[in-house]
Amino acid sequence: MRAAISGIGQSDVGRRLFRDPLELTIDACLEAIADAGLDRSDIDGLSTYPGNMAIPPGFSGAGITEVHDVLRLNLNWFNGGIEAPGQLGSVILACMAVESGLANHVLCFRTVWEGTAQAGGGRSAVMPGSGRGGGYRADGFMQWFLPYGAPSAANWIAMYAQRHFHEYGTTREQLAQIALNGRRNAALNPKAIYREPMTLDDYLNVRMISSPLCLYDCDVPSDGSTAVVVSREGPVNVESVATAIRGRPSWDQWDDLTTMAARDAGADLWARTSLTAADVDVAELYDGFSFITMVWLEALGFCGKGEGGAFVEGGANIASDGGVLPLNTHGGQLSAGRLHGYGFLHEAVAQLRGIAGERQVPGDPEVAVAAAGGGPLAGCLLLTRR
Repeated sequence: MRAAISGIGQSDVGRRLFRDPLELTIDACLEAIADAGLDRSDIDGLSTYPGNMAIPPGFSGAGITEVHDVLRLNLNWFNGGIEAPGQLGSVILACMAVESGLANHVLCFRTVWEGTAQAGGGRSAVMPGSGRGGGYRADGFMQWFLPYGAPSAANWIAMYAQRHFHEYGTTREQLAQIALNGRRNAALNPKAIYREPMTLDDYLNVRMISSPLCLYDCDVPSDGSTAVVVSREGPVNVESVATAIRGRPSWDQWDDLTTMAARDAGADLWARTSLTAADVDVAELYDGFSFITMVWLEALGFCGKGEGGAFVEGGANIASDGGVLPLNTHGGQLSAGRLHGYGFLHEAVAQLRGIAGERQVPGDPEVAVAAAGGGPLAGCLLLTRR
């Protein structure tokens, strides 16, 4: 694919920064443009997910029009909206725009400020239409979920996990390794929300959220913005992308509830490259909930179907230092903070460029995969260092 990540940027990240989300967005965007060696006048494309949204609180921090205007950009192409193949779909579309000649340098951004927006009470569910407030009447698929007390993806993903546990004998002790691995890596990430040590006992004894998912299986609401620039040339090449979904676009009517749309996107990623899963040096795989990471591990062929629990058991295979597949090296969303799919792409690029600081994976990694999305949403990119 003739597209590359030429620059990356990230604002301050915090549990509750109480800063204007547009301000965070501009910080990340300007850093990414400078990192790419470009000027604002060079940017002729703009892409984001999900665009402007008021519900749920803090899920969207800025839209296309705001960033376009503040940066005074002259655009040949732009894209923004929630109907996309996962959060990284906006970056994949930018790659397609660059490859087709619609734009030369596309600035992609994703901003969340859930930490501040929800600071006055308990965490809201992260799906549209599930926020608190009087006078709300559910419609769409939520009308079937809310009466049963299942307003959150935590409930839905938990049912997927339960099915996987039932079919393949997966255990909480195995699933815990994804959270424990993320916390170890977050300790080396100065921007991570939670950096203090966590033990298996800590994990097993914390409160349950939606069985079998406990508090530490759920990502951390935070404030922050991440931006990348997609160009034709850059230090990190986009080798392959995938967004396939070959099942029903539904959380609860998926044909195999031990998998998700990641199954199709993961398999499709390898159809456009001569590389294989064995070539990957670093994997940054979505962990909105820990079980989603396990689904991606299987979907991308890092282990067999149903073998995710055995693959992560003990944590050795996914460790940053010496593991066969260093995983979520920045701490993931479980410990570093919920920056949605963009945080994983930012980290993958940083690792390939060797600029990840204390958390840099040894051995000069050359191939990385970044994947995001759960349920009926999935998008992934295979990246190589030029």
